[in-house]
Amino acid sequence: MSWLSVNGTNQTLERALTDEEPRDEHLARVEIALLAIIFVTAGVLNAGLMLVLWRRRKQLSRMRVFVFHLCVADLVVTFFQVCPQLIWDITDRFVGPDALCRLVKYLQVVGMFASTYMIVVMTVDRYQAICKPMVTFQRRAARWNGSVCAAWCVSLIGSLPQIFIFSRVEVAPGVYDCWAQFVQPWGLKAYVTWTSLVIFVLPIFMVVCCQVRICRTVASSLAGVSKARVKTVKMTVVIVLAYVLCWTPFFTVQLWSVWDPQAPTHTATFTILMLLASLNSCANPCIYLLFSSTIPKRLLTLVCGSQPRSNSNPMQEEATMVSSLYISLKNLSECR
Repeated sequence: MSWLSVNGTNQTLERALTDEEPRDEHLARVEIALLAIIFVTAGVLNAGLMLVLWRRRKQLSRMRVFVFHLCVADLVVTFFQVCPQLIWDITDRFVGPDALCRLVKYLQVVGMFASTYMIVVMTVDRYQAICKPMVTFQRRAARWNGSVCAAWCVSLIGSLPQIFIFSRVEVAPGVYDCWAQFVQPWGLKAYVTWTSLVIFVLPIFMVVCCQVRICRTVASSLAGVSKARVKTVKMTVVIVLAYVLCWTPFFTVQLWSVWDPQAPTHTATFTILMLLASLNSCANPCIYLLFSSTIPKRLLTLVCGSQPRSNSNPMQEEATMVSSLYISLKNLSECR
């Protein structure tokens, strides 16, 4: 899975033009199977979770708003990174006009940017809530709305180079593919290194700094932090760990392939490591469902079409409220 090539392996344009080796059909079948599983799993989980959150959009907390946008980002990855890669592995060549080639390559990186920087703004929000609790709610609400918009703006603007780098190229007489063209010999190295820094290294550095401050604050004043906030901090930590585990092999392989001419880029190990990066889009909704007490029931209701059972009914809840109010008024009159 690479934003630099249309095949599972990170081939270069020169190799495609010379067409030295035929495609490994066995490896291609493995790629197709893995991508199909990831596509279906990520699509169902993120779409279902996003729909449940959308139905409760008027009651969403800040954290759930971040999770909603993270689902949107993961769906962009699913439909514009995993799905095109699946189709290209089946056809072996890009099928479509030049405009579609540029658009797909642009949206591939938009999903990567958005998924990464939504995790960053989630972590920064937890840092502000735990380490700076005196900030007013109005200012915090304005800040997290601005943070979400900023994450999407960075994603949309930061992905623009893809439109100019990629195009529909004739890789053989009468054979066209969607490929990138770089200034030789440093263009490819510079681009992969820069993209790895802004999508992976820099965000991880920011997240780790925030998490260290959060953990120190929680450890020093555990009694003053609510259980709900501690729970959201734990969830954010797990999401960050999942992101690091899924994407570290991908960026390591990308950097290795451009900086080492002898890198075994056409082996099954390289290919599988790049494909498994998209598992992060499956992991994010699973993590949120594990830490949520109500959303899994609502998601099950959405899938099965049945209403979840409740231990109480509205009439009983209303009678309880009235009874509590009567007792409170009675106690107040006796005190007077």
